[in-house]
Amino acid sequence: MTTNTAIIEHIIGHTAILTLNNPPANTWTADSLQLLKQTVIKLNQNNDIYALVITGQGEKFFSAGADLNLFADGDKGTAASMAKHFGEAFEALSAFRGVSIAAINGYTMGGGLEVALACDLRIAEAQAQMALPEATVGLLPCAGGTQNLTALVGEGWAKRMILCGDRIDAAKAEKIGLVEEVVEKGQALDAAVALAAKVAKQSPSSVSVCKTLINAGRTMPRSQALPLERELFVGLFDTDDQAEGVNAFLQKRAPTWKNC
Repeated sequence: MTTNTAIIEHIIGHTAILTLNNPPANTWTADSLQLLKQTVIKLNQNNDIYALVITGQGEKFFSAGADLNLFADGDKGTAASMAKHFGEAFEALSAFRGVSIAAINGYTMGGGLEVALACDLRIAEAQAQMALPEATVGLLPCAGGTQNLTALVGEGWAKRMILCGDRIDAAKAEKIGLVEEVVEKGQALDAAVALAAKVAKQSPSSVSVCKTLINAGRTMPRSQALPLERELFVGLFDTDDQAEGVNAFLQKRAPTWKNC
């Protein structure tokens, strides 16, 4: 386990658990955003890590996003710097080669929701509340919120949450496709870790390529995505995992992945 003032890192099997730790509301700072980026890069280089889970310390907040005190003086330099840090951190998270899961355990606002949106999957506890309230204070969600939310829930609900300031609960979030599962209070982390454990049964090479293809569908025309799908399928035959996976199945044994 690695502990500092911003993030607690814990490894369970092939899963890295990152706990946002900036009480009382687990807000983001320039330092914690840079740390998240560095941590994801480090995990990307560790072939023994197949999944990561992000959750919030405590029972009330997953993350309330940025501390608005940072922007109270209207300094554009601070705004540009923080926007850069947010973008780099959450884009690094989205580019993680494995599966990322947000275990949403409380209030999830602004940059807190945006880090969850940057993950592949989201599990929310029943009491969780989610919003992108930046326009309420003269700002906008600049860490992928306008794009990632729209991709998940469509324009209508993205506009309700961003333009109208709608705050939604976990049940509504599941209904509109913002989260994939709702669990009882205190169970999000366990559910996320259990889901992450399923990833370890999959070929890491296949997971990485499949994730690339699914994400490409947001921006790439099908006329390009379908040939790429076939090309990357053939490319898997250059990996050790392909032969191991097929032969393990035929030999009725569990595969031993090499992630290469």
